[in-house]
Amino acid sequence: MKHTERLRDRPQWVLDHIAAQRTVDTAEPIAMAPRMMPPPASLDPYTGTMTDGHIAHLLRRTLFGFTMEDLRHFRGQSLSQILDTLFQEQTVPEEPVNDYVDSGQGESDPQVAYGESWVNHTYDGDWESGRTVSYKVWWLRQMLEQPRSIHMRMHFFLHHILVTQSWDTFYGKLSYRYWKTLFDHCFSDYRSLMKAITKDAAMLGYLNGNQNSKEAPDENYARELQELFCIGKGPDAAYTEADVQMAAKVLTGWKTSWPEAEVGFGAWDHDTSDKTFSAFYGGHTIRGRVGQAGAEETDELIDMILDNDEAAAYLARRLYQFFVFPEISEEVERDIIQPLAVVIRDNDFQLAAALKVLLASEHFMLNEVRGAIIKSPVDHIVGAFKVLEVDWSAGDDLHYRFVRNRALLWNMSDGGMEIGDPPSVSGWPAHYQAPLYDQAWINTTTVVRRALDTDSLLYWGLWSPVENYFADYLAYARTLDNPQDPNALIADTAMLIYGIAIDAETSTRLKDILLSGQSTDDYWTIAWLEYIADPDDEMKRSLVVNRLRYLLQIMFQSGEYHLG
Repeated sequence: MKHTERLRDRPQWVLDHIAAQRTVDTAEPIAMAPRMMPPPASLDPYTGTMTDGHIAHLLRRTLFGFTMEDLRHFRGQSLSQILDTLFQEQTVPEEPVNDYVDSGQGESDPQVAYGESWVNHTYDGDWESGRTVSYKVWWLRQMLEQPRSIHMRMHFFLHHILVTQSWDTFYGKLSYRYWKTLFDHCFSDYRSLMKAITKDAAMLGYLNGNQNSKEAPDENYARELQELFCIGKGPDAAYTEADVQMAAKVLTGWKTSWPEAEVGFGAWDHDTSDKTFSAFYGGHTIRGRVGQAGAEETDELIDMILDNDEAAAYLARRLYQFFVFPEISEEVERDIIQPLAVVIRDNDFQLAAALKVLLASEHFMLNEVRGAIIKSPVDHIVGAFKVLEVDWSAGDDLHYRFVRNRALLWNMSDGGMEIGDPPSVSGWPAHYQAPLYDQAWINTTTVVRRALDTDSLLYWGLWSPVENYFADYLAYARTLDNPQDPNALIADTAMLIYGIAIDAETSTRLKDILLSGQSTDDYWTIAWLEYIADPDDEMKRSLVVNRLRYLLQIMFQSGEYHLG
């Protein structure tokens, strides 16, 4: 069955859901002040003291939210020591399982028993929607349970570049394999990743690689390979239409069996002619090969593309815009991007090694870089859950947990980002589209949704069909270094929620909220200590809860909260 024919198997609710995603960005954008560009700096290592502010900045850019315990863990360590911890590879997570059926109602997937992994199943149109949602909820779980490792953030970065859409793929096994390909290559070289993803079944289906025939070469993947994956569209990206056509011929012959979805090379459908590229690629000629040797042309093509200096520069820009700052000035291009491109080439395209250099730099630690990126919907939801230590696990009942955490997935989708399904092959506009870039996350609809999300966590619970999510702000306060001191409580909370130290005027305003207008710090200190001494006393508990909850509400609704 052809991929395009298989897509008709999708149930109507899936088609409606996909259509709804495409309307998220139609709300009116909110006018924002011009962004202050970072001043000139260099990739020289930062040698200053690692304050809480520096640590918080680093954790916000490398993790999906962090806790007071994370901040406390890294205090007293050098930047090099912190990065050594963050750049440790994460162990491979357990595979997603059949949690999408309600065994209590007698439902069953004929191929996969309840609680067993479905990642090696054969396609079944009746169950692929459930498996796809299970995959997305499982992915969200990896973010919520992220250890102190940049691995999952690197994975998400690669997903932003090497895009597939899981609703388009509509085959849970293929979506998981795509996820695993990215995960396995986060700390390897980009060459190896590109060679693997080019032959990935989800990618072959998504960008028509399966339909690329010697009789009618399909240019879709050949174009995106250069325009989005390796070279970009910058002023020095001088590949030609003829280069796209030649690359398409090189890539002919890759096929995916159905329904097993195993990838193989069909020599019978491969263009065996020589393919000569433009001066941009040094006039390189890929000699045509016959039989299974034709598959070798694909690796030669990727090597040729990545050997072009513009490839490393493009990847340096993508790293910078994702992890450091959305916009690139002429000075940053000269002083940061081009030297970083050299680091990428010198490390044989190991992006993690280059990123480690970037995050250790003076430039990354500039005040103008800290708190300068608007949070994505994932960072908003997962970050709030992390800092407030919200219990999201929902116990051991697999389907109950699936239903509850699925609500988080839809919540983020309504906010403009459903993991696994960027709106186009280019990814999410916030990560590439000038002039708004990350400002695209905030509009008249999403800013209200975000405020309702955090208000819900603090007051009536963030909705799910089985059990709402609540923040235990008393448990949160107990994690702080000195919660009985209103000044320390506010400073620590600002560091966790804002990622920056606040000025005296802001601190005074927030303390006035915590103290309900009273003038002495003891008004909070006494209330907190009396609650700690007698936590079962409802009056003492309510006094602390009401003040702390309102403080957190105001802080989450402030503009600083939305910056990462």
